[in-house]
Amino acid sequence: MGAMVFGVALVLFAVYAVLPASVPFAVLNWGEQVLVVLAGGVPILALFIGLIAVMIGIADIKDKKEAKKEEAEEARAAAREKSGEVSPETDKS
Repeated sequence: MGAMVFGVALVLFAVYAVLPASVPFAVLNWGEQVLVVLAGGVPILALFIGLIAVMIGIADIKDKKEAKKEEAEEARAAAREKSGEVSPETDKS
């Protein structure tokens, strides 16, 4: 409950802080500074999102290669079992 009240208070402060000076009770008038920060932060945010997308893509490619390897190994093991060969993993004598 306390966190919710604190969150609402911060939202109200943020709205109050960016009110234009034409509003009678607006003292801070930080609207222009907020826009400057946002304009400078958008390219950096886009860079980080792009890097994360590239890393996810690389991990996906690696996962697909690994899955193909496992499928091939399973197919070879199934073929060996079908032909009656004993696999080295099961032959411990």
